[in-house]
Amino acid sequence: MPRTTTVECPGCPPFRALTFDALGLIKVIEARGKEGGVPKVVERWGDPDASKCVLAASIDDRKTDPLLAVARKSGMVEVLNPLNGELSVTVSNVNSGSARPEDDAIVGLHLFRRQRLELTSRSCTLLTCTTKGNASIRSVEMTDSPADSGASRTWSVCASGNISCSLVDGSESYAIFGGKGVEVNMWDLDKCTKIWTGKPPPKNSLGIFTPTWFTSATFLSKDDHRKVVAGTNSHQVRLYDVSAQRRPVISFDFRETSIKAVTEDLDGHTIYIGNGSGELASVDIRTGKLLGCFLGKCSGSIRSIDRHPELPVIASCGLDSYLRIWDIGTRQLLSSVFLKQHLTKVVFDTNFTEEVKHSAADSALHEAQSIGEVQSADETEKLPTKRKKSSKEDRGSRKKASKDKDGSKKLKSKKRSKILENEFADDA
Repeated sequence: MPRTTTVECPGCPPFRALTFDALGLIKVIEARGKEGGVPKVVERWGDPDASKCVLAASIDDRKTDPLLAVARKSGMVEVLNPLNGELSVTVSNVNSGSARPEDDAIVGLHLFRRQRLELTSRSCTLLTCTTKGNASIRSVEMTDSPADSGASRTWSVCASGNISCSLVDGSESYAIFGGKGVEVNMWDLDKCTKIWTGKPPPKNSLGIFTPTWFTSATFLSKDDHRKVVAGTNSHQVRLYDVSAQRRPVISFDFRETSIKAVTEDLDGHTIYIGNGSGELASVDIRTGKLLGCFLGKCSGSIRSIDRHPELPVIASCGLDSYLRIWDIGTRQLLSSVFLKQHLTKVVFDTNFTEEVKHSAADSALHEAQSIGEVQSADETEKLPTKRKKSSKEDRGSRKKASKDKDGSKKLKSKKRSKILENEFADDA
């Protein structure tokens, strides 16, 4: 069972993240403030529709002309602007021979950055991989009509089984694929050829062979494509070295449920693991030693983990509908946001800066302050010239004078009445 200890959330540094859920919604979460900021949902893109469930996403968050690619359950791939959610182009990934998009859903999606620099700014290159192993690389022209342009390459990455994980390395020259009944294999994307295939570990001491079922995979370093970390449905984590051997170099078990998400750290030897029971931990893959589990309340399967490239935090999301931000140093929960739907993916927008966001607001605030200062200065200059009393003060003084006169008249009338009474008494 996952940990359910309650901890105080001290807040998190400023960041911007995008989450994707089972109803096709894209939500933008931002935390503002230098320290102790509370993340909140600032934008929501799309309408809830189960047929538009987001299966995979990839972001190119460069400073100029950023793009976001989203693969949906309906077989459509959308290219959006990650700053405002504006749709640039929609591409269909459904083949004419397949009956339904659900039968061959997209499980892997990558938006190339290198080829975007080589091509024009109005085009992008996408890599997609489906459950049945149909991989394709296509160039998309971002025009009003949703049509493909340029060269398109399609090949099959497996003869049998189902693909469940796909990832492209940092140089965007190699990709790994794996799944149920499919061993981890690496392909050269420039030549579309397979260069390496993993081999399952031998039988254990009881003679039991573990069936092949990979659920997640990642490269240990963005600069080195030779080391691959993969998680299996049998709660195993394996490290492969392409240059050394086909079998795993290190293999160890983590808890009792299947591994659902694996991501690497910037140091090149630490990985973060999330399983089906909501447990999140960090491991030194060089020795397979468990560094520690992240403390917090998780009550659902973790489906996605993302490491921020600059801040010492990671984000996790899953079926409990929470986005959680963790400190990688203390492994404590910094903050969490409830997003109502089952979450499938989370990505960081690394070029988010609070200064840029608030520049317009700050300028408007400075203008308002300057206007207020000018008005106050004008009032202070006009105040000494006002020597006459106001009409209200004059009325008040008149009322006081009339009251004093009335009081004196009443006293005189009382004295006269007493004198008359005494005279009548004397006569009697």
